[in-house]
Amino acid sequence: MSVKAKYQAVLSLGEQLGIKDGNVIEEGGVLKIKGVANTPYEKDLIWDKIKELGGENASDVKANISVADDSVYHRHVVKGGESLSKIAKHYYGDAMKYKQIFSANTNILSNPDVIHPDQVLVIPNA
Repeated sequence: MSVKAKYQAVLSLGEQLGIKDGNVIEEGGVLKIKGVANTPYEKDLIWDKIKELGGENASDVKANISVADDSVYHRHVVKGGESLSKIAKHYYGDAMKYKQIFSANTNILSNPDVIHPDQVLVIPNA
């Protein structure tokens, strides 16, 4: 199996996320990946997928992923049935951090219990 085939799921995720200026080269059994993620969250997703496929200290892949906007952790589009606590659990692993998300979005939210589908919420850096 080629290194590129081994990490195809990483490359597919990069396409799905819309990683910009993507460049993938395979040299001497090492896959070199370069690109620009929109947010730190998207960069973390790429790194998590690399670790899932290659282990914590993979020697057959080198990735240089930068971030276009590091002023926020991510921008989340609300889906039906979501709550701030559910969103906080997804991004931070802690539902109680919903207060941070609410505080970062008081320009569009007046009550932490009321959010609507298609609203774009700032997910602040933890």
